[in-house]
Amino acid sequence: MEFWQILILALVGVAAGWLNVMAGGGSLLTVPVMLFMGIPGPVANGTNRIAILAQNITAVTAFRRRGYSDFKLGLSLAAAASLGAVGGASLGVHLEGEWFDRVLALVMIAVMVLMATGHDKVKPIDGDTEANNLTAGHLLMVGAGFWGGFIQIGVGFILMPILHRVMHLDLVRVNMHKVLIVLVYTVVALIVFSSQLELLWWTGLGLAVGNSIGGWLGAHTTISHGETLIRRVLYLALSAFIVKLLFF
Repeated sequence: MEFWQILILALVGVAAGWLNVMAGGGSLLTVPVMLFMGIPGPVANGTNRIAILAQNITAVTAFRRRGYSDFKLGLSLAAAASLGAVGGASLGVHLEGEWFDRVLALVMIAVMVLMATGHDKVKPIDGDTEANNLTAGHLLMVGAGFWGGFIQIGVGFILMPILHRVMHLDLVRVNMHKVLIVLVYTVVALIVFSSQLELLWWTGLGLAVGNSIGGWLGAHTTISHGETLIRRVLYLALSAFIVKLLFF
């Protein structure tokens, strides 16, 4: 690829990284741009994981430096998600076309309904309170990991209701755990993709620079502005995501 193309991807990556940490759907920006530049679907899908990995390393570090970390629970959930990611990535290396768009849109609509209703009944927790429904949360993480390994696009919208509605974590800690879970299973997915496809590593590294900056900004925005802004960004991202999938 030309240098200017990698530069454009890095700039797009900033917005994608911020959106991924705040809510999800950032890969809906980066993957189509790579496809527009002529990169085959499976290769774009795999190369995007390089940037996702860098983005979440930055985000996890930012959360930890601000005093937000729970590696015991986060790594346990990530291990469950990684089991699903192996199967999802094995399928994702063969992914072509857009046949999955309408199914994905239905999933997003369901997520929006779950996140928008009944949140007043969810008990906010502080750093000294254990998460609830650990068994259900871990089982659901296997499915979320499968989707993340398969396509990555929209996985944040699946992880958030699991962590928030099922496990009763507040949205700041939801994002804290989300970035660690995605970081771990992305390592697994990237191994699968790189073993079966010729990924564009320089392209991925250029994109990773942008995603890392966006991930750092997203983590600090999450901590500084809390649940109100997260909800607004989430609903806006979900709405745009659904419209794109159904009508474009």
